[in-house]
Amino acid sequence: MRAVVIDRFGGPDELHLAEVSAPVVGPTDVMIAVRSAGLGSWDKDERAGGFAEEYAAPPSFPYVLGWDGAGDVVEVGSEVERFSPGDVVYAASTAAPRGGFYAELAVVDQEHVALVPDGIPVEQAGAMAWDSLTAMSGLETLALHPDETLLVFGASGGIGHFAVQLARRWGVRVIAVASGGDGVALCRRLGATLTIDGRRENITDAVTEFAPEGVDAVLLTAGGPAGDEVLSLLTPDGRAASPHGVDPVPGGGATVPVRFYSGDRSRAGFDRLAKLIANGDYETALADRFPFSEAVNAHHALAGHYAGKMALIPGIPGADAPS
Repeated sequence: MRAVVIDRFGGPDELHLAEVSAPVVGPTDVMIAVRSAGLGSWDKDERAGGFAEEYAAPPSFPYVLGWDGAGDVVEVGSEVERFSPGDVVYAASTAAPRGGFYAELAVVDQEHVALVPDGIPVEQAGAMAWDSLTAMSGLETLALHPDETLLVFGASGGIGHFAVQLARRWGVRVIAVASGGDGVALCRRLGATLTIDGRRENITDAVTEFAPEGVDAVLLTAGGPAGDEVLSLLTPDGRAASPHGVDPVPGGGATVPVRFYSGDRSRAGFDRLAKLIANGDYETALADRFPFSEAVNAHHALAGHYAGKMALIPGIPGADAPS
């Protein structure tokens, strides 16, 4: 099969197309013919070797990145009863140790696979799983109640723009602190009650004017001094949460404890997400899409500014031959 691989850890130029062996399907696995692969903000760190010490086994090369994707089931393991060839699915996996979604074929344990929800285009579904599940898990960690006020810091990013949409299902007011004009426009379109451009506006002044008694909860999907500052805007019994892996780590010096959590990518997590998605419009805002042959450009784009998510699409022009 064709895949975008690296032969060693390093910069974006290490990515290239190659012919590699297809992954082997185990008893509980689902093999997916990839139609869309999500580009995660963490991919650039993994490409550079940043996760190597966390692997249960040393990584082998050629190495295939890509933690989430979507496509058609082509084969299932002997113990799989939930899926059949032809099903259109999306999945949240990890690239190590069997390889990820930057490939024509990917194998994922059935526990981390779900049918693409009705109304969600496959291209969007490919970049949806990990960040949507992480956004949902953050809102669950915060134990939100209807009519509360939630501030999402980093609201125009991958996790953040999903959190804005899902929070509407909780019936809460959402203050979206976004980045740049495109980020502000995205969060407004997705239904944020108040949107603040964190690059140009005084966040404290804008939030205090909207919620003079403070906000009930904060979801920090990005770190830094501005993120730590918004913790001071919580009510006395307010709650704050942040997913593991945010850098710099939020909450330094804050008097309010930040609850750190991981996204629930279990079957139960996918089921809860499906119920939330069914309650209204839901989208993965794709800032850009790249063919496999432009994976180098895609990783350069990951290091820059964009709103929403990006994806690799093997079926669009430019991905026809290995280089």
